[in-house]
Amino acid sequence: MVSTLDGAAQHDGRSQPISTATDMRIFGTLRGLADVVIVGAETVRLEGYRPARARAEFADAREAAGQGPAPAIAVVSASLDLDYGLPLFTSPLVPTLVLTGAAAAPDRIATAEKAGAQVVIAGDGVGVDPVRAVQALAELGHTRLLTEGGPRLLGQLVAAGVLDELCLTISPMLTAGDAQRIAGGPSVAVPKRFELVSLLEEEGFLFGRYRRT
Repeated sequence: MVSTLDGAAQHDGRSQPISTATDMRIFGTLRGLADVVIVGAETVRLEGYRPARARAEFADAREAAGQGPAPAIAVVSASLDLDYGLPLFTSPLVPTLVLTGAAAAPDRIATAEKAGAQVVIAGDGVGVDPVRAVQALAELGHTRLLTEGGPRLLGQLVAAGVLDELCLTISPMLTAGDAQRIAGGPSVAVPKRFELVSLLEEEGFLFGRYRRT
């Protein structure tokens, strides 16, 4: 995730304006090591998500780890109200996953599957249970999970206690306004404590990696 000095995770609804080329290289490296990238449906819409691509510099490492050529994208959506004409669904290197609840509309599940998506049930109701989502992905062989947001989804993962590590870029920018923080949604009873594992700097941007204690 990326955040400005005053806590904004987005500018004009997107994270790209507060990012930098180095941040994007880190973003690409994390993708290159992941089994699957988890992202909320709203972020897919706002950011124009595309399927992950195979990258030559990670090919040997992925093969040695028993991974496919690129991570799958897993879209979290209760409603399954998605644009299946996007490249994310029409031309992925590996099939795109859609995480939803058991009460999702059967016709929308059928539409997703007809579009080539693999629907994964990860909740008893309409929405997705983060704990069930982690378990369901593990059953598919995906144990190295990368979450790219948005803030509501990240907040749900924090509240459920399933976030193990956070890679956070602090952007030396101020935006004011009413942009979301990197995590929203339900609060936790006791603040979660993470430890700093590494911290790098370039041109005023700070790149931190934090791990749950």
